[in-house]
Amino acid sequence: MDFLSEVKNIVGDCVLTDEKMDKHTTFKVGGPAKYLAAPTLAVQVQKITALCKDKGMPYYVVGNGSNLLVSDSGFEGMIILIGQGMSDIRVNGNEITAQAGALLPKLSMRAAEAGLGGLEFAAGIPGSVGGACVMNAGAYGGELKDVLTRVRALTPDGELRDFKPEELELGYRHSIFINGGYVVLEAAFGLKPGNPDGINARIGELAAKRREKQPLEYPSAGSTFKRPEGFFAGKLIEEAGLKGMGIGGACVSEKHAGFVINKGGASARDIYDTIRLVINEVEAKHGIILEPEVRIIGDFCD
Repeated sequence: MDFLSEVKNIVGDCVLTDEKMDKHTTFKVGGPAKYLAAPTLAVQVQKITALCKDKGMPYYVVGNGSNLLVSDSGFEGMIILIGQGMSDIRVNGNEITAQAGALLPKLSMRAAEAGLGGLEFAAGIPGSVGGACVMNAGAYGGELKDVLTRVRALTPDGELRDFKPEELELGYRHSIFINGGYVVLEAAFGLKPGNPDGINARIGELAAKRREKQPLEYPSAGSTFKRPEGFFAGKLIEEAGLKGMGIGGACVSEKHAGFVINKGGASARDIYDTIRLVINEVEAKHGIILEPEVRIIGDFCD
């Protein structure tokens, strides 16, 4: 039995070949993945990753694609898409549990409907729960580590395991999951009862700030660079005179210098080269090397 047939035995028809990744990233760029599977059960994820390891097939796990740049040549392997088919959200008292494919805005709104506060900061983050756990996503003074109570993940050895927050080494855009080999499947959050009107008002207040300060009208991956210790990436980039600068259809946002945007018709290479331009110019101007927050996969060889 060939590889594709074996994958179909696991996920049925939820597998595609030569699937363009511009459909699955918020940059709206990216060439074809050789295979893309969309599992709906944890056991399917477990079996697909085991199959890929057994066959020597490279694989990469994707959620909403909000922190991802895929090359124009695509990915010569298996993309495991944990999305709508694994997006269940359950409320139990003051705890809310969400599968990895649930989107953070939907999770935040579900918590608000239940009169639970603590996830207001997440309402404008376009990522999924899985990716948010990997990166310890945060905004406006809040981080996932503030509310996480448990994370269920597939370990590099292929075992399903529940992790306590103190085991995850959660820090700024960091967790043990970022080292690779893990697949987040579900997370639970401990929240505090509150007035739904007040919670929704806070969500609305943060949404207004985002619209005012961020280039939400353009495809992007949100903040493109990690914050260097003691500095703000956007300020360093602006001071280097890079607002509006870029390559091809990509540029540094005029609205917020921390965002590299697809201003129209950008290729993945344009975005990659713009990121490199920013890194080089900021180093030359400030002596500080910016680190991309965006994950980059595929071939970008010079």
